[in-house]
Amino acid sequence: MRPATSLLARLLAFAALLVIGVQPVAAQSILRDAETEALLQDLVEPITEAAGLQKGAVDVVLLDDPSINAFVAGGQRIYIHSGLINAADNANMVQGVLAHEMGHITGGHIISGTDSMGKAMKIQLLSMLAGIAAAVAGAGDAAMAAMALGQQAALGNYLSFSRTQESSADAAGVQYLSKAGITGKGSLAFFQKLQNQEFRYGYSQSDEAGFARTHPLSGDRLARLELDYRADPAWDTPPDPEQQERFLRIKAKLFGYLATPQQTLNSYPTYMTSVPARYARAYAYHKESRMEDALAETDALIAADPKDPYFLELKGQVLLESGKPAEALEPLRQSVEMTNNDPLIATTFAHALLATEDQGHLEEAEKVLRAAVGRDRENPSAWYQLGVVYGARGDIPRARLASAEQQIMSGRPREALQNAESAEHTLPQGTSDWIRAQDVAMQARAELENERNRR
Repeated sequence: MRPATSLLARLLAFAALLVIGVQPVAAQSILRDAETEALLQDLVEPITEAAGLQKGAVDVVLLDDPSINAFVAGGQRIYIHSGLINAADNANMVQGVLAHEMGHITGGHIISGTDSMGKAMKIQLLSMLAGIAAAVAGAGDAAMAAMALGQQAALGNYLSFSRTQESSADAAGVQYLSKAGITGKGSLAFFQKLQNQEFRYGYSQSDEAGFARTHPLSGDRLARLELDYRADPAWDTPPDPEQQERFLRIKAKLFGYLATPQQTLNSYPTYMTSVPARYARAYAYHKESRMEDALAETDALIAADPKDPYFLELKGQVLLESGKPAEALEPLRQSVEMTNNDPLIATTFAHALLATEDQGHLEEAEKVLRAAVGRDRENPSAWYQLGVVYGARGDIPRARLASAEQQIMSGRPREALQNAESAEHTLPQGTSDWIRAQDVAMQARAELENERNRR
């Protein structure tokens, strides 16, 4: 016979399994690249408008995660794993995924999912209390039985709700692609990939197995969706060839950035001279500190298209990160001008200006960075560099405010609060920066309070 305290600990641990099962995955690293973000936004825009939302209302965020997945986690943002980009054969496949996730957004599934999770937890909590009561009374077997039944009921409730949401999002995705005039062939092909993966890993396709899943079986989804897509007038609409060309570029670029240099060179050997191949190899060589080889690839890209801003950006990045910031200025300046001051490219350009350690570049760096954060406030690197500029120019209050902005985005609310309060006390009252310092301080206090409540 086990002591009651030991059994109680087991019961509590058992109860925690449901919580772990339904909570979203911990935050992964966000991957940011101007060219990639531009393509993903262009892919989602027609779907956004087909869903009845304003252009630009939905953002697509790329995460560094090798698994094949996408999700929404509140608000109007779709998160896509790098593994999904790597697995997709074409841009149309990605649009199929985006249409499905748009269905979750318009269906309010995040809010509904939270409600369902709450119901599941309520059932679980009641069964846990019953199990604890039985344990205290000395009925250990009864306690475990109560817990098992409670968990089964709660998990079944949640999984059933999740499958319903997925089916609803599938149907909405068909509608949005149709309204946008986009073929569903890519969506079907992607589900076929998922089904092949299930077969490869031996996942059962039985009804009993389907009951234990958060998503419907891929085979069931294919059967339902194929009828709808084939009947749609957009079925034979050819995908946009320019988008496909751009997709192959960013796919190779992402692979070169994330894979080992050897993996990249195996996948894109030197006899391949296409744009995607050169892109991937440039990153592989750069990661191995083979600057001359990396620059040879970027120069070949620029020779093929001297007006491509992303080729110029890559050359500037290679030079900057190889310790040649002065040489990086011209290609980065051109890239910034060609992209109408894209915030991410502008941040790299400002980094190069500061890295030259030439005080004469401070004014230009400040101008570039202020424009960058004005268009993209969620850019910790830009805020950090702006703080460096203010500090170098002796503007300590604004340096502290820029540091607070960077820290609040980097998960450091305590430091953000200290810098925001210091900035608030020294900035001219009533100015926009003074008001912003108050906002950052308020956000930091809220995050610290949430941390205390979680303990």
